[in-house]
Amino acid sequence: MADTTVVDNHSSHSSGKDYLNESSGIWSWLTTIDHKRISVMYIYSIIGFFLIGGLFAILMRLELMTPEPLFMDGDTYNKAMTFHGSIMVFMVVVPGIPALLGNFLLPIMIGAKDVAFPKINLLSWYCLIFGAAVAILSLFFGGVDTGWTFYTPYSAKSAGAVSMVVLGAFIMGFSSILTGLNFIVTIHKLRAKGMTMMRLPLFVWSLYATAIIQVIATPVLGITLLLLTAERVFGVGIFDPNLGGDPVLFQHFFWFYSHPAVYIMIIPPMGIISEIISTFSQKTIFGYKAIAFSSLGISAISFLVWGHHMFVSGQSPVAATVFSVLTMLVGVPTAIKLFNWTATMYKGRVSFATPMLYALSFLSLFTIGGLTGLFLAAYAVDVHLHDTYFVVAHFHYVMLGGAIVGMIGGLFYWWPKITGKMYDEVLGRISALLVFVGFNVTFLPQFVMGSLGMPRRYHTYDGIYSAYHMTSTIGSWILTLGIFIAFYALYKAAKSGEKAPMNPWNGTTLEWTVPSPPPHENFDTVPTVTGRPYEYR
Repeated sequence: MADTTVVDNHSSHSSGKDYLNESSGIWSWLTTIDHKRISVMYIYSIIGFFLIGGLFAILMRLELMTPEPLFMDGDTYNKAMTFHGSIMVFMVVVPGIPALLGNFLLPIMIGAKDVAFPKINLLSWYCLIFGAAVAILSLFFGGVDTGWTFYTPYSAKSAGAVSMVVLGAFIMGFSSILTGLNFIVTIHKLRAKGMTMMRLPLFVWSLYATAIIQVIATPVLGITLLLLTAERVFGVGIFDPNLGGDPVLFQHFFWFYSHPAVYIMIIPPMGIISEIISTFSQKTIFGYKAIAFSSLGISAISFLVWGHHMFVSGQSPVAATVFSVLTMLVGVPTAIKLFNWTATMYKGRVSFATPMLYALSFLSLFTIGGLTGLFLAAYAVDVHLHDTYFVVAHFHYVMLGGAIVGMIGGLFYWWPKITGKMYDEVLGRISALLVFVGFNVTFLPQFVMGSLGMPRRYHTYDGIYSAYHMTSTIGSWILTLGIFIAFYALYKAAKSGEKAPMNPWNGTTLEWTVPSPPPHENFDTVPTVTGRPYEYR
């Protein structure tokens, strides 16, 4: 039985009102400052972007079934690749968990009635939507074929609509900054009485570490994109060597943001996994402080490792050695989390419900992604593997196998709280199995063909790689089916699922002490916290 972590909280549902029916009409949603409604708008928006970005991925994999062109020429393939990467990174995985789950849960988990700046919270959603609309509209103005990294000098000269996509990414950056700022202030200023920092749920710790990266790193990307636009529009020599610029400078600026951005994507699902494993093992989390501080450790180290993306750019051997060592250092706080999660499950009453299946998938897939990252951190090895499908596989094991699998697991875990409805457990388990199998069939062959020298971003290839590409394409179909079943299960639950109890999983954090779905102001009486989270007997 779980220890109670809260006293003096008498949330009632006697009026029948909750945040979903507190007011009605589309205008009430578009102008809401309720963090829970804003979260729901993020959920539908980000899932929509995910489906668009996934469509480009399926088209690319279909094209790669055969060594020769099937239905795309090289230019069309490059545009599809660019939009897949840009949508998935800037519209799905970076905003992802902080926006669609963090917004909903963070205030409730710390005993607050809302975030510190509710109107800014709504503005952050509009920044994402407006920036995404500008970027996607570039499809109708020639598209972009630079790849999602927009490397100069090509991106400074390309005839495509680079400036539109860059402007869209710039606007979306404000969404990330505003969300991070809101979370930091909320955590520091709005915690309930008794909710000390050492009583924060680990999901909140992960959002806190992520918010620090968002606030510090995102402005660097914004400035970089403005400089790129200035070079394209006004001919200012910043990155173009023909104008006296330095293209490697762009890489330094871009990766100073974009490698910390990897941890914006992966630290929040780590927080989700901490919640799920403790709950479905019915056991106190092992090494609470170690997991909490390891999130901050990853956040700090993330700013010091950008140079490992540039081992072949001509940087000095000394710099390459330093970046190599620092990159491997990230494995220490990451391993702390993995070992502590495993220790939490040891001798626990493990239940293999859908969220737990996704958590176990995360553990295996992210471990592969993390270990292969150590290969790429080794200078001599990276020179051989750079710009091959090995990098593609590693990146997807971290981003899709880690961030997206963790996000879907989190949606299943908190869906009864968000919607007040229970999902179909059979559909959920089938989706978890298909996602796990489909993912490995898709990306394991890419490690092999990358090691054999298959370069990424090519739409034609030597016939010796045919079997690997064919297997990868078939795996992408299985993966797509699993993801569609997952989203269908969630949609079906929201529309017609059975009513969810207040605490269906016997969780011990504050969100499980309020009704499902929560009332408009979360708590009738501001709670007083007396115990620590994850305490089970």
